[in-house]
Amino acid sequence: MFGSTPPPQAEASPFHPRSPYAASKCAAHWYTVNYREAYRIFASNGILFNHESPRRGENFVTRKITRAVGRIKIGLQSKLFLGNLQASRDWGFVGDYVEAMWMMLQQEKPDDYVVATEESHTVEEFLEVAFSYVGLKWKDHVVIDKWYFRPAEVDNLKGDSSKA
Repeated sequence: MFGSTPPPQAEASPFHPRSPYAASKCAAHWYTVNYREAYRIFASNGILFNHESPRRGENFVTRKITRAVGRIKIGLQSKLFLGNLQASRDWGFVGDYVEAMWMMLQQEKPDDYVVATEESHTVEEFLEVAFSYVGLKWKDHVVIDKWYFRPAEVDNLKGDSSKA
């Protein structure tokens, strides 16, 4: 939703979506605000930064990396093709984010809340940690492929969840 808005991004930060998915999330956000204000419906927005779990789809970079690390370690794969390794994200655990959503609904008045770890890490940092768990060097297995670069890149997402 924040796209190219400089970090840290908080509830009052301007939205600047850089993909159709992000634009649709912004629309849903404003629908919620509209219904809350116009019809006095108890509706809160959770502006959730990247939240991860073992159920994460394989088309997301975190799952793509962890799956490839396992496959490379046991010899089923030799290379991992990725795009921008300098993209930086605020990654958290989905269980914590679900708890935060529940807590939003326990408030006396509805409102909007950023849910984030307030830490940002690059894809390269993620690679370093993931490959080191199995005793491998990521540089021996990762190939940069222009196909995976986004047409409108999001450089750095880092949430400010101080309100929450």
